Amino acid sequence: MPETFRLFIMAMLARAYPRMIWMTRNRTWLLQETLLPVLSVSAFAYAYKAMNAPPEYVGYVILGTAMTTFWLNVLWSMGAHLYWERDSGNLELYVMAPAPMMGVLAGMALGGMTTTLVRALTIVFTGMLLFQVPVQPSSWWLLLLVFSLTMTALYGLGMVFASVFLLFGREAWHTVNLLQEPVYLFTGMNFPVKALGTMVHFALPGLALFIPLTAGMDAMRQVLFGRDGFLPVTTELVILAGLSVVFLSLAARTLMWIERKARRDGKLTVKWQ
Repeated sequence: MPETFRLFIMAMLARAYPRMIWMTRNRTWLLQETLLPVLSVSAFAYAYKAMNAPPEYVGYVILGTAMTTFWLNVLWSMGAHLYWERDSGNLELYVMAPAPMMGVLAGMALGGMTTTLVRALTIVFTGMLLFQVPVQPSSWWLLLLVFSLTMTALYGLGMVFASVFLLFGREAWHTVNLLQEPVYLFTGMNFPVKALGTMVHFALPGLALFIPLTAGMDAMRQVLFGRDGFLPVTTELVILAGLSVVFLSLAARTLMWIERKARRDGKLTVKWQ
């Protein structure tokens, strides 16, 4: 067991390394990936200011834009990545390596999370400074806990996507596009998620809670700005913890199922199959 755990950690760190090191080798990405999203934040911020909305609403938009970068990273750098690796011929190396595939996926998640965190923090700090958003967190430790559980659940979902999209083949591209825009609405990216309660009572926001970003952003907004959310923070923490367990367990099961199917059919690394 210790040797298996050691192999898992080594595989995770090795796969995370390329995604981390590129930040220092290609610094031009900072302009495109961090400063340009502030323009979309500015559009909503000025709209809220023109309507004399509470200043916290500008903070909602800034936080929503920052957290959405993680969703895009999960879809494109996690969900569709194994499909791209198969086309480039690297998937065979992952399969033949003695390292567990869950370790490879964990490394993809760790590396993607690190680079996206830099982008998200830049958006938050730039937006907060430009628009002077009042932030009074009730507890930094509680904020860190909410963020950690949100990332665990979100990237656990990304691991599930990586396995399932690999089965879909070329349909993965359409699935990624399908899942990108609707999530902006369901998670309350630019508005309090409890506003969805007016749509079919509370059914829609209740379903949206199955997306980790929904409960995560709602809880973080409550901690940062002291406003009531859709559910109490403790309830949303329980939801995030449950989603983390479910998605990570499901990711391990789907990956094992795909490996068994590959051994039986021999088509896992074949293009367009």
